[in-house]
Amino acid sequence: MLNPDLKIATLEPSVHLGLELQVNLGRGYVPSEVNEKYIDVVGTIPMDAIFTPVRKVKYAIEPTRVGQRSDYDKLVLEIWTDGTIRPEDALGEAGKIAKDHFSIFVNFDESEAGGEEISDEIEERVRQILNMPVEELELSVRSFNCLKNANIRTIGDLTKKTEEEITKTRNFGKKSLQEIKTKLAEWNLTLGMSDYSALKNHIKLNMKKEESDES
Repeated sequence: MLNPDLKIATLEPSVHLGLELQVNLGRGYVPSEVNEKYIDVVGTIPMDAIFTPVRKVKYAIEPTRVGQRSDYDKLVLEIWTDGTIRPEDALGEAGKIAKDHFSIFVNFDESEAGGEEISDEIEERVRQILNMPVEELELSVRSFNCLKNANIRTIGDLTKKTEEEITKTRNFGKKSLQEIKTKLAEWNLTLGMSDYSALKNHIKLNMKKEESDES
């Protein structure tokens, strides 16, 4: 049982209760009327089922700075789950579901005119960002010196390091780790990255915004 504190029944001292439970996988909320269709044993009582592992979500939109620009917005999400899934995984699954729903209106595989040129420019911007010195993150002196001692010179070098690897650096504490993670997040980057899709999507949106501003 996921919730050992869930009250199933109240028994008198002289009563013995035996139960056989049927547990299924599912998604979202399923009423007992639907579950009744999957019952094979006579006498089984169908129940409403709640499969969602997400208990609560809180969001906020805050102003943020990327590099030298400060006219961007940042979406901050707080996700509470029941422990069967990590919040970041729940967010990823939600993104996939949203994409599937919106695919009715948009062909995500459709290549746009001039797509190759745009892709090349995005790749070039990614390379430029990853080749920037870590000074661009404007870290505290302590955090910067820790990276310097670890021979981490560029933002790209930093994103290739995992949390475990970077915390092994001499004099590197939790405060420095949190600062670095926060600074990287401002650039849509994280530690231990092998996929820069989030950064590419962010750059693509910025390019469209720049085109819109110019027009």
